Amino acid sequence: MIDFLAVNWNADPVIFKILGLSIRWYSLLFISGFILGWFIFQWFFKRERINPKLLDSLLVTLIAGTIVGARLGHCLFYQPDYYLGSIQGFLEIFMPWKGGLASHGGTIALFIAMWWYAKKYGKKNKFDFVWLLDHLCIAVCFAAMFIRLGNLFNSEIYGGPTNLPWGFVFLRNGETEPHHPTQLYEALSYLLLGIILLWLYKRDKIYRGMLIGLFFIGCFGSRFLIEFIKNDQVDFEAGMALNMGQLLSIPFILLGIGFLVYAFKTKKPALIDGGYIEIGNKKK
Repeated sequence: MIDFLAVNWNADPVIFKILGLSIRWYSLLFISGFILGWFIFQWFFKRERINPKLLDSLLVTLIAGTIVGARLGHCLFYQPDYYLGSIQGFLEIFMPWKGGLASHGGTIALFIAMWWYAKKYGKKNKFDFVWLLDHLCIAVCFAAMFIRLGNLFNSEIYGGPTNLPWGFVFLRNGETEPHHPTQLYEALSYLLLGIILLWLYKRDKIYRGMLIGLFFIGCFGSRFLIEFIKNDQVDFEAGMALNMGQLLSIPFILLGIGFLVYAFKTKKPALIDGGYIEIGNKKK
């Protein structure tokens, strides 16, 4: 029986169709994350006097890394038996529009992509790999928020039954009782984390590596906790003490701790030389 005290969710994932092509909320929100990230980085570059011409190549690198990594992450971490078990499944690896993106895979790919980008452009523009990660993680928080909202419009990746008043009845999936809207839980946690990191960025007493360290701990720490109330995404997770999302989150949390140790050990200014802020100084 549908609980009318809960949120009865029946959003159409398709906004409209044109020439047989479906324009979906998920795609719009996914793209919106990159657009917002571009404007955030435009501000970073202006504030720290970095050549704005580097933004276009950075955006292309980010998009390619995110889509390729997230797709491979889903295929290899969650359904390797399907995608590697037949020619049809293997070919679908190259069809991300069929669904299936994993944030852990996207994170790994972004790590590799940013290492390449820093190696190619960093030295002559006075930034390094860790500097790039410190700035990227702020934009990623808001992009991740948009993606989880996209999952909500798709009525996917939600939690188990709940009696809480903000439970969602996902009518499109045939649900008749409220479930935890874990998409919203994650979206709100990423939004809060992004605001905190942005606030820290504007302060003058932070060290290089602090922001990415706090990001890994905050992002994947919240993901680890929320997974306890989230439904299993694939069959093999049934009966596991920790699901795949939690197991994949643990290394990133430890990596975040490692970045914090690096930050306080090296005490290198968070912003590049020649920027507007250095440790102990106010904005010029």
